[in-house]
Amino acid sequence: MNSVKTYTLFTDHDVYLFKEGRHYKLYGKFGAHSVEKDGVKGVYFSVWAPNAKKVSVIGNFNNWNHKDHILFPRWDGSGIWEGFIAGLTWGTLYKYAVETARGEILEKSDPYSLSWEQNLQAASLVSTTWYEWSDKEWMEKRWKNNSLNAPISVYELHLGSWVRQGDDPEKYLNYRDIAAKLVPYVREMGFTHVEFMPVMEYPYDPSWGYQITGFYAATSRFGSPQDLMFLIDELHKNDIGVILDWVPSHFPGDANGIHCFDGSYLYEHEDPRKGFHPDWKSYIFNYGRNEVKSFLISNAMFWLERYHADGLRVDAVTSMLHLDYSRNEGEWEPNIEGGNVNLEAKAFLQEFNTAVYKEFGDSIITIAEESSDFPLLTKPVHDGGVGFGMKWMMGWMHDTLDYFKEAPENRKYHHHKITFASVYMYNENYMMPLSHDEVVHGKASLIYKMPGDEWQKFANLRALYVYMYTHPGAKLLFMGDEFAQTGEWNFTRSLDWHLLEYPVHKGMQNLVKDLNHLYREEHALYENQFHKNGFEWVEADDLENSVYVYLRKGKKRDDVLMVILNLTPNVLDYKVGVNAGTHWEVILNSDDDRYSGSAVGADILNEKNEEWMRHAKSVTIQLPPLAGIILKQKKDKKYKLHRIKQHKK
Repeated sequence: MNSVKTYTLFTDHDVYLFKEGRHYKLYGKFGAHSVEKDGVKGVYFSVWAPNAKKVSVIGNFNNWNHKDHILFPRWDGSGIWEGFIAGLTWGTLYKYAVETARGEILEKSDPYSLSWEQNLQAASLVSTTWYEWSDKEWMEKRWKNNSLNAPISVYELHLGSWVRQGDDPEKYLNYRDIAAKLVPYVREMGFTHVEFMPVMEYPYDPSWGYQITGFYAATSRFGSPQDLMFLIDELHKNDIGVILDWVPSHFPGDANGIHCFDGSYLYEHEDPRKGFHPDWKSYIFNYGRNEVKSFLISNAMFWLERYHADGLRVDAVTSMLHLDYSRNEGEWEPNIEGGNVNLEAKAFLQEFNTAVYKEFGDSIITIAEESSDFPLLTKPVHDGGVGFGMKWMMGWMHDTLDYFKEAPENRKYHHHKITFASVYMYNENYMMPLSHDEVVHGKASLIYKMPGDEWQKFANLRALYVYMYTHPGAKLLFMGDEFAQTGEWNFTRSLDWHLLEYPVHKGMQNLVKDLNHLYREEHALYENQFHKNGFEWVEADDLENSVYVYLRKGKKRDDVLMVILNLTPNVLDYKVGVNAGTHWEVILNSDDDRYSGSAVGADILNEKNEEWMRHAKSVTIQLPPLAGIILKQKKDKKYKLHRIKQHKK
């Protein structure tokens, strides 16, 4: 006898929108929901399996027997199976037993489950995302903190390896324990946001979370959904935004996941040229299928709404947009226009961005991890763009690291790797990443990418950070880089926090802290970070000295900073052109002893009213070796009054 009763949460309009690919709140319908029917409490289950012969609920309540609790197929051709089981409560373990057209029984975890077991069975749990939030103040003002006109400095981290338990380094901390350590650290360091590598449920630790099976489930490695919400809540209450890595690009072929969910190619594209990723051995979503679009856009909405995420960094966008990504000739098929763009994926990303910005306005950010020159990624959809808020500036990252790897005596041959970004830096709204991808798989840690002895390595990295924080665009730094972690990132253990006992590492941390706070305090560093008025080269061509001089400008006319990079180990007395009527003071020197530098002063030696570098006046500054210095413009009041009197005459 079937113990399932008829019940539904779907209206006809819900089903219509689902089939049209325009239902963006499916998490309120699909999955397992605690409900009451005829005065009896229990759980309503619903799942999409249009090609299944039969779907039943199995679990610890029925000894995993697929014959006792058979769901009912809807009559409307939607492919939805649903029903009510009395007496079940939160914490119940369950899966779906899906009988395929060939009679095979597949045991599948719930694609919409909110929690999964952390074992080989990986069963779903009847769970809830109810939480009493305390971040109202943040949520009301976050549009200011997430604005393109705000300072955005992101600390990227992997929750499993940022820090581990001291007495048991093999054991993960709970989300709440992480909050107690992470929140005060990020606040002290001055980062405006954190970015969590995927927190959605994933089976394989070495994937770092990028091979997701439970798209709606917070990974139970670190606790419950409410524990993750507590972590986000605490960050928000301390004025720290939260960006989540989101992976709509592919998924693994685990037997209990969404691969061949009902025995057919349901979520993935059936053509392997579009549906299988040869590098990652994973499956690519069918972006042209309406129900799949509803699933994915609902998933984005879910994390933004239920978990109060402030943004989504969308992983592997390049692989989504290009049909020939990682494929040889003959392994891909051109689109209907004869090109290599996946038009269905592009349309999906446009719909995704349109939907989330319509729902949340400019209070959230979407960020594309995209490494090609695909056009108009951060331009509005109505203007033909893809609609992202920002894009990772991968070209800047690669050129900068390539340059800094060179020995100082060779840098004059690579001088314009540093200046090249200014050619395109306003084509998109860029975030400048020094991410986890650059410190794994034999690429070396950032500090060991730098050339020379220990002094030179640390001096180079400090100069690189000054360059990064004063370049137009938002910032992203991977955990450990802020104190010059020496080993490559290892996801199996904690960062090497003991390095902070050494002055050179503590000095690096002090520099990043001061740069973060300076970035937030100096309007010239962020107000025009996506506008051409915010940047001006003063000296871009001094190859022999490997010196760069540029200005950063705020919206107020007199709000100007000057940045000078001396990327050789020589102390230089360097003459720089400045505007008449201005004076300058040094506000940061990366060679300062506070940063464990060599303590060579960045002294202004003299000022002359002589034309230099196309400016009316010059100043001569002592440039410390392998260092970046930041100067702030001070307006000469006497000069200003003199100009006013002349104007009146």
